[in-house]
Amino acid sequence: MYAIIATGGKQYKVSEGDVVAVEKLNVEAGDKVVFDQVLLVSDDGKVQAGAPTVSGASVEAEVLRQMRDKKVIVMKYKPKTGYKRKNGHRQYKTQVRISKINA
Repeated sequence: MYAIIATGGKQYKVSEGDVVAVEKLNVEAGDKVVFDQVLLVSDDGKVQAGAPTVSGASVEAEVLRQMRDKKVIVMKYKPKTGYKRKNGHRQYKTQVRISKINA
């Protein structure tokens, strides 16, 4: 059984027991989170697709930790002018473990 959820402007395919890093949520480690924007639920070939979400479906998860993603290097360069700029960015993430899919 798996589900596709939407959070933080992104979509994630999750199953029970998966550990997923999603966009930062304002919760503490050890708290429970419920994702109610479920776009699709599949259970042994039986697929429920929402328009835009599946009514009555939710995904429960436990917050493991708040963390930061790998560094992304941003480089700007213009030829023949000596213009170079290097900048780095690390996005904040929340690591969650999917505990239950309610369909």
